[in-house]
Parts: sequence; C-alpha cells; structure tokens
Amino acid sequence: MNTHATQIKPSANHIRMACDTGGTFTDLVVQDGNEIRLFKASTTPDDPVRGVLDALGLAARHYRLELGDFLSRGAMFVHGTTRAINAIITGKTAKTAFITTKGHRDILVMREGGRIEPFNFTVAYPEPYVPRRYTFEVDERIDARGNIVEGLDETDFIATIKKLQALKIEAVGVCLLWSVVNPVHERRIGGLLKEHLPDVPYTLSHQLNPTLREYRRASATVIDASLKPLMFKYLDGLTNRLRDAGFNGRALMVTSSGGIMDATAVARAPIHSINSGPAMAPVAGRYYVERDFGNAVAIVADTGGTTFDVSLVRDGRIPWSRETWIGQRTRGHMTGFPSVDIKSIGAGGGSIAWVDNGGILQVGPQSAGSTPGPVAYGRGGTEPTVTDCALILGYIDPDFFLGGAMVLDREGATRQLRVRVAEPLGIKVEEAAAAVLRLSTEKMVGAIEEITVNQGIDPTSAVMIGGGGAAGLNAVAVARRLQCAGVLIPEAGAVMSAAGALMSELSSDYAQLQFTTSDRFAGDKINEVLAELRKRCLEFAEGPGAGALDCHIEYSVEARYPHQIWEIDVPLPLDQVKSEGDLKQVTDAFHDTHQRIFEISDRNSNVEFVTWRAKVRCRLTDRATGTLPPEGDFAGGRARRPVYFSELGWSDVSVHRYEAMQPGEPVAGPAIIESSFTTVVVDPGTVAERTASGGLRVTF
Repeated sequence: MNTHATQIKPSANHIRMACDTGGTFTDLVVQDGNEIRLFKASTTPDDPVRGVLDALGLAARHYRLELGDFLSRGAMFVHGTTRAINAIITGKTAKTAFITTKGHRDILVMREGGRIEPFNFTVAYPEPYVPRRYTFEVDERIDARGNIVEGLDETDFIATIKKLQALKIEAVGVCLLWSVVNPVHERRIGGLLKEHLPDVPYTLSHQLNPTLREYRRASATVIDASLKPLMFKYLDGLTNRLRDAGFNGRALMVTSSGGIMDATAVARAPIHSINSGPAMAPVAGRYYVERDFGNAVAIVADTGGTTFDVSLVRDGRIPWSRETWIGQRTRGHMTGFPSVDIKSIGAGGGSIAWVDNGGILQVGPQSAGSTPGPVAYGRGGTEPTVTDCALILGYIDPDFFLGGAMVLDREGATRQLRVRVAEPLGIKVEEAAAAVLRLSTEKMVGAIEEITVNQGIDPTSAVMIGGGGAAGLNAVAVARRLQCAGVLIPEAGAVMSAAGALMSELSSDYAQLQFTTSDRFAGDKINEVLAELRKRCLEFAEGPGAGALDCHIEYSVEARYPHQIWEIDVPLPLDQVKSEGDLKQVTDAFHDTHQRIFEISDRNSNVEFVTWRAKVRCRLTDRATGTLPPEGDFAGGRARRPVYFSELGWSDVSVHRYEAMQPGEPVAGPAIIESSFTTVVVDPGTVAERTASGGLRVTF
C-alpha cells in the first residue's frame, strides 16, 4: 500500500501500468513519463483479479482520482501471474485427452528417466500428466525424413472423437511421431477436432513446440491444452473487469521467456504464462546492473513472500532453459518449453520456521502466504515465519510496515517463535530468530550456487541484484557468503518483477527442426529455414508489433558435438549462412559457447545443428524505466533502535530513511535502511550508498 498524500496529475492516456500477482502481495508499478510509483496490496487467492483491482484502487486514491478516471488514462497494462502454475500444482486444470501415434501411448508415462532417490525402490512411480485412460492412439505413421509410412485413418479417429464426447473431455493435446518434420497428419486431426468438437480447445505439438524428443514435446502440448479453458476464462475476466472499471488501453501478459504478449495471444497458448511473474525479475536486473555497475554478470535474486527466485544475466543476455519442471524435479511435469532459467525455492519472507522430529531447525518450503500470513500480521497465523524473525531481531519497524499501512504484532511473533522454535531447541528467542535467518541465507546460497555452476559462472565475478519486498533482509549476507562483487537494491527493487514488466519488450519465438552437420552442411535448406523464420518474425512485427519504436530479430541454433545427447543454445552472428566463412563463424560461436559453459571445447570436432530459432523483440517505449520522485520531507529523519546481529548481539544502530539519503552518502554497517516497501540490513563491515540513479549499492 502507498501511503504518501502528494497529489500528482497523471498524463492523459499515457500511463503505463504493470502488475505482478504473487503468493503474498500483488505489486503494481505506475509509470507516468519519467516517474514511477509503487503500490502493494494483499493477494486475494480466491479471486486474484480482485487483488489487481485493489492495487489499482490504491494507485487511483494516491492520484486523488476515481478508479475509472485513473484507468481511462492508461495506455498499457502488463500483468504477471502464477495462476497457470498454481492450477497445475493443485490439479485444477481441464479434463484433458492425449492423442498420439499408435504404439506410443506411454510417452507421458515413461518420461525421460531420472530419480531423486535412485536406490529407494519404495518410491511410487510418478503419475503422468494425462491419465492413461484418457490417452488415445491413432493409426498413422511418418518417418524421420517426413515420409508418410501409413496414412491417417480418419474413420477410426472420428470414432475416437465420439469417445472424447462421451467422456466429456474439456481439452485435447495432439502429439504425433515426427510431426515436427511433416505435420500433415496433426493438421488434419486438428481440422477434425474443430469440425466435430468445436467447443473443445486443442493444441498441436508441431505448432507449439517443434523440437526433438517426444516426451518434452508431448508434455508441453498437454500442459498447454489443459490450461486453455482456465486461462481463457481468467484473462477474459481480467480484461473485461478492467474494461468495465474504465481501462481502454492495451492489455498484455508477461511470458516465461522474459517478454510480453497480448493477453489474447497468451489465452491461445497459455503455456507461455507458467513462469509469468518470475521471468520479469532478470529483465529488470539486466537494466539495473548495466546502469549502476556496468557489470557483465549479475545474479538476480527476487525474494517475495512465498519463494526465492534466482536468475542470471551475462553479457546482456538472460540464460534460458528447456528443463523447466512444475513441481519436484523428475517427479513433477516438464514443460519442455524454452523459458528463462530460474531456480525457485521455498525461502521467502512468509516461509515457516519449524523444528522437525529429530530436533533440527527447518525453514520452508511451506509458506504462510497472504492468508493468514505471518504471525505478526495479526490475521490468525500461528506459525512463525522469516518475516516474524526479522521483526523480532529489530530489522523491521513494526509501526512502519508498508509505510505504516499495517502495524505488526512483535509480541505475538515473539511468543510463537519461543513456543515453536526457541524452547524445542533450548535457545533464546533472538538466537532462534537469528538461526532462522542464517538457515534461510544458506538455502538461498545453495540455490544460487546451483544455477551459477550450471551456467558456468563464478559468483565472485558477479554483482547481486536484490529484488522483492523481503530481499533486503539478508541480501547482503547472501552476497558476502558468495563473495560477490557487491549488492544492488534498485529503487523499484521491492516490486522488481512488476518493474521488469514495464521494461520488457513485445516478443515472440519461432523454431524449426532441421538437422545438419558442419562437415556436410545443408546450406540451401538451412537458409530456407532461416528465411522462413525471418518471415514469421516480420509478420509479427507488422501485426502485434505495429507501431513499435523498433523491432529486432535474434537468431540462435541448438547444437552439439557428435555423440552428445543434449544441445546448447548458441547465438548466431548472422541470419544467412552463404559461405565457408559464414559457416566458420557459426561453428566458432558454438565452440565459444561450449567453452564458456563447460570450460572445454574441441575446435577440431564437427558440430551437429538441430533446431534453428528466431526471436523478434519490439520495443514499445523509449523509456526503460522511470525514477521514484522525492515524496515528503525526510530531513533529519534518522533514528536509532536496538537490532540483533549474531556477531555483535543487541546493538543500538542507526536507522536511515531510504528517501532521505543523498547520492554518494556512505552508511557504514551495522545499520538499517528502510523505505515504505522494504528494509535493507547493512551488516557489520559493509558500506551502503545511494547511487545517482536512485538505487542502493552495498560493498564489502
């Protein structure tokens, strides 16, 4: 909630808004010209759109406008949500059927292998995303070269459609063998479904995810299909309620790949929204690290109320992954779809601290969420959280949470932590609270080490960007453990995902499978593929991207050495391969990328190229972000209060208002720096200063 009373006059029809619905809070950023304003409202799990409207209502009141008048001035509304992934985790997706080639019914059952506990044979085999009883085979066969070995038996498939009607199937996913090479049978099946089941949405694998490996392609297809009824209803409801409230601008959705798309396009392919919220933090992180540090490598850590999400930025690029799991790795469901490489763990501000049966302290993965929330919220919560511990240690001012909009119950938090953690462990309350923060820090360090090792990055060469309302509680501690080059808490860090949504570009990805090798390079065919990808990108730029300030196309290829079973994504330095020199540039790019990730390459080896990709990005605004204007007079607003540090015990430390700090003014730890939306703990032995652009930089 924003509590400042300063009246401002937003520009007519030029306001840009971005909203991120998290597990605890719904964050809103409003940009008007070169100024931004931040707002937070509690998330409403029973009706997430209501939480969005609540946040917009806070903004309207801040502007001293009626909601309708405020929204009528909006040109763009960008939304990120966990609605899709939550529906999958809770099993509230549509009743979905899976259609595949005869003899391949068990694609979703067999998966790709892998076990968390390889020698524990009592662990049950995971259930497929679509139950086997809803999996149907069709008589058809296409070989790896695209030749039709057996034609599609349409009569038999129409009989299958009647079975789907009898079962009251709500969505259909179609994934046939080698449809990525020749999609003629999938297209015909799509036509028959549209003819005989006109009200049932379906997804065709060659359109959604045209890559090798049947499990990933099939999994992406059925996940997308299962989300269509739910996400169409949600996005239709969101856009209609915004329109009814007075918004007449463009409604867009954040995608898993770090861009934005029109809400109507996401409704047609809702798998894009699975990592909708977390994908925006690295977009913001990339901008902030280049602006304030000029650093090539950044670790972007987004600490919300429920989760801790880690991502990376290197050389201006955000790494992505095709191994995005929903739920536990190997036991959950793989999207098989390119998305920003994010590592998420249950270590947010609302993560619950508890003692297990062996007397060992644990933090998370359970979260108190927004309802009932931490004990200190006074909403009926009884289990102490990371936020409660930070309050007990003096890190958070109980009278200044969310700028004073919510008064926290420190005594209640202390009482519950004593009963549930301190007494079972036989230690003091403040020692228990500090132990919870240390354990949370170690979990965060582990998540960061995993993702940096996977991408071949040394954390000591990176700057850590702390985002999310709870980031400041232990961002400095995490960065010191990793020996990072420094920490940056951006001015909009408390709502970093929403800020990233404002910075992101309208984008779309296209891919086409075409195998070739460097020693027998099929130049003509590859150039045809690249030309087709370029054509599709230009069509997007002239369609949804019409009116953009500029559009940019990036090409890449999934490539590998012979006998390797996985590819890596290699940026292409050109859009056509017309000569031996061009081919050398492409192969050198692969060797360089392989060397950077794995610290090894073999420049004498041939290279296999598998899937060719193009990404079009359309810039909708000439301002990457705005700055927070000064609000109120904070001169002389410093204070002191007791704060507990493990190495010092209770200490009387200085407390600084973020808004009152002057650029370049050093604040030596131990100290606390607080704003309306976040609190930054400046550990002993570290120094914080506000940058010229408004962020908070901490060095040690």
